[in-house]
Amino acid sequence: MIAAIAGAPATELLPLRGFTVGVTAARRHDELAGLLRRRGAQVVGAPAIRLVPLADDTELLATTRACLDTDIDLVVATTGIGFRGWMEVAAGWGFGERLQRQLAGTEIVTRGPKATGAIRAAGLTEAWSPPSESMSGVVEHLLCRDLTGLRVVVQLHGEPLPDIVDALTAAGADVLTIPVYRWNVADDVGAIGRLIEQVISGHIDALTFTSAPAVVAVLQVAEQIGRYAEILDVLRADVVVACVGPVCSAPLERLGVACVVPGRARLGNLVRTVVEQVPAQRACQLVVAGHDLEIRGQLAVLDGLPVPLPPAPMAVLRALARQPGRVCSRADLAPLLPGTDVTPHAVEMAVTRLRALLGRRSLVQTVVKRGYRLAPDTY
Repeated sequence: MIAAIAGAPATELLPLRGFTVGVTAARRHDELAGLLRRRGAQVVGAPAIRLVPLADDTELLATTRACLDTDIDLVVATTGIGFRGWMEVAAGWGFGERLQRQLAGTEIVTRGPKATGAIRAAGLTEAWSPPSESMSGVVEHLLCRDLTGLRVVVQLHGEPLPDIVDALTAAGADVLTIPVYRWNVADDVGAIGRLIEQVISGHIDALTFTSAPAVVAVLQVAEQIGRYAEILDVLRADVVVACVGPVCSAPLERLGVACVVPGRARLGNLVRTVVEQVPAQRACQLVVAGHDLEIRGQLAVLDGLPVPLPPAPMAVLRALARQPGRVCSRADLAPLLPGTDVTPHAVEMAVTRLRALLGRRSLVQTVVKRGYRLAPDTY
């Protein structure tokens, strides 16, 4: 049973009740899942990636030395944890104080408060940070000036940011990226595969992403299990895809997947976007025989009261609600029920159970020798 928000009446219909949301985040996974559950959602969690520090990575060592051996004009700090990780690794190599002095003589732009905090903790001072807390805001700010010939250092955090690097390079900057972490597909690939199968089977109403590497990881696993084309088809049409920011959504949008993105790249804003968009896009509202009926995920709401439905009755209700008043035959309904080789009797049992759970037989009518329909007289 889904817990209500503390202090809320037990009968209150929470905004995401009945809907199932997939969570692919690794870092802050529990926090995001908890925020969604507090708003009534059922959560299916499958962390898609894991970040691996590059303390012994030759590329990180080489790029750090390059920072020390050349003049730097601009530094872009993308994340607090990434910048701190870079300074800690440099200190371990014996470069810490030298790197701090080098960066102190540059103009530093930070993506948001956490990166700003890491800069200040290192004894440095930021010159500017975007109100939007987004990398797109950083890039727009930098592209307003002449970057020709400037050496720009961009601290990465597990993702290459090709769009951003290409934009700065095209503007004339000499860009050096600092790969503090790399990302790998999460160890539990089976959980990602199960989430993919649930998305394809229609059991997921919304899928959330908090990083571009998580998007890539999910698509990689989908390709490995032979479900790449199918999951893309479903994401393009049947699921609310919510991304924390434009960098995160970019890989999906290039594939024709429309994403909902909050105005500011914050976890709380992502949750608010899910709360707004999922009921708006996924709920079906009807008036049947004088009664208000709403279908949301695996939940029916009849005259304001929630009615949880098992898979078979819900499949019948969804089919009847697609074209209210239209008759659906037993042959039409049988393939929609869970299981294989569903018999006409199983369809009849699902209809009987649906009527019993709704508590009003008049909502689902039998049309003799033809099938079933939602009562059409009040449409």
